[in-house]
Amino acid sequence: MRERVISQILEGKLIAIVRGMEEEKILPIAEAIRAGGIAMLEVTFNQAKPESFAATARAIRSVRKAYGDQGFAGAGTVLTEEQLLLAAEAGAQYIISPDTNPAIIRKTRELGLVSIPGAMTASECVSAHNAGADFVKIFPLGNLGPGYLKAIRAPLSHIRFLGVGGISEKNIGEYLAVGAAGFGVGGNLVNKEWIDTGRFDLITELAAKYTAAVR
Repeated sequence: MRERVISQILEGKLIAIVRGMEEEKILPIAEAIRAGGIAMLEVTFNQAKPESFAATARAIRSVRKAYGDQGFAGAGTVLTEEQLLLAAEAGAQYIISPDTNPAIIRKTRELGLVSIPGAMTASECVSAHNAGADFVKIFPLGNLGPGYLKAIRAPLSHIRFLGVGGISEKNIGEYLAVGAAGFGVGGNLVNKEWIDTGRFDLITELAAKYTAAVR
């Protein structure tokens, strides 16, 4: 399964990020995203609301069941082993964090899951890679720009980098051109206004534009 997830990231290049959404809205969002050609969905933990962790795990389980062999469910903003284990028990296939925590990376690998920690500096990127990260998420890449990714990849070309933060269907090509292996896309795609008004067709339409942009 790990190799299937890694292959999907390398081939599809897109992970949709669902953050702060009510549990009952997760499946319609997941279906809309998959209809637009994005096969990977990340459901994030809300660190400010520990009481919501169980609901996050249920949402991950629901997405995994709904996708079956046609998509991949992951957990995002995983900061603790408690959250990691909740996600793993719910069927998460990859674990994404905003930070570099070698203990979380190693535990993720021990559980047979794909590890995608966040980093910004060269030291963090190397620490993540050495701990066993499958990909390193440069975050927030939109604030740093494609020039930053190009510069950090020059000495660290052995590391597979994902770009997250400020990535749109309009600028994604600039990051592909400097070697990004893939991307996490959230607010631009999972538009709260569209969701609140039931316009899941607009999410599908934009997902298709992202999919076309990375081909």
